[in-house]
Amino acid sequence: MRRSIRVERRLDAPPEAVFEIVADHARYDRFGGIRRSELVESGDPDPNGLGAVRWVWLGPFRFEEEITAFEPPRRLDYLIRDVKTLPFRHEGGSIRLEPDGARTHAVWTSSFEIPIPVIGGTMDRIFKGQLERGFAHVLERSAELSTQTSPMSA
Repeated sequence: MRRSIRVERRLDAPPEAVFEIVADHARYDRFGGIRRSELVESGDPDPNGLGAVRWVWLGPFRFEEEITAFEPPRRLDYLIRDVKTLPFRHEGGSIRLEPDGARTHAVWTSSFEIPIPVIGGTMDRIFKGQLERGFAHVLERSAELSTQTSPMSA
């Protein structure tokens, strides 16, 4: 059964700062649970831009994702093309960032399915909850990190 996730947050950082952190694959290890990440193919015009392919190690899983839209500082879409050790069908994900005064209105959406007979639906529900918490953490941590690296905080 297909699951859809929507995580919405208001962040105390401007969209440009949040986007810079969310798009930077090389430093994903700053987020809890992500052990490492590696750029396999560079994107255009930015290495993390449109067409970039990256491997991300999340707990016991390694997945390959492709960046399908890259519009700094407002939009980053991706498609998980492969997950090692788990059947996983991804229909796409999107991070949208809109200015809200000096803050950011962030919305992260994703749709997926774990196509395993009998237990797939249960696994979908478990993953949905974990992914919702993970997406929220990444957005909130990105806002925190942006204030640590901004010139105003120095």
